[in-house]
Amino acid sequence: MLCSGKGVAPGSATSLVGQFALVSYIPEPLAGFLDRLRLELTPGCKPHAHVTVLPPRPLEGELKETIQCLAAHCRDAASFTVRLGEVEVFPVSNVIYVNLCFGNDELRSMYRELNSGSLCCPERFPYHPHITIGQHLSPEDVGDAAALARKRWAEYRGPREFQVETLTFVQQVAPEMWVDLAELPLMAAVLAGVR
Repeated sequence: MLCSGKGVAPGSATSLVGQFALVSYIPEPLAGFLDRLRLELTPGCKPHAHVTVLPPRPLEGELKETIQCLAAHCRDAASFTVRLGEVEVFPVSNVIYVNLCFGNDELRSMYRELNSGSLCCPERFPYHPHITIGQHLSPEDVGDAAALARKRWAEYRGPREFQVETLTFVQQVAPEMWVDLAELPLMAAVLAGVR
């Protein structure tokens, strides 16, 4: 489930109800650390650490056909590694996030290929692969929250990378409630190297 904020502004939890997204969930123990950090920065959210491949969007076609199309694409896409970088802040939205220092090219390529057909949607912001750890903060709180996030990230001693082997197609069914509709495995990295 994706973590959403409060309010009714565009991009908020309420305005996204009924929309769909494609994500890669982050495995443990990294996911647990990121979820705890997100709760510390934005208490009350319901985190499930992930990297977004397709941001929330309406679905213009049939759900079953869309899932079949996504599954076919995923079967042809090799699994890949994502490595996390540093804590940063998007300047316009004040979203606190962990940047990616490896895996960006694969995520951008998937985004370009999949942002088409029934899932084609203009984005509010240009696609930028990242892991959100804080959002919907007041402008005066962002600096302190980002400093705390950087401190916690520097103290973290666990893995800072993971393998993307499965994507999950999700739908928001209520404010702050996303459900998994389909797990879509990628072609194994080993198979990708076989000629």
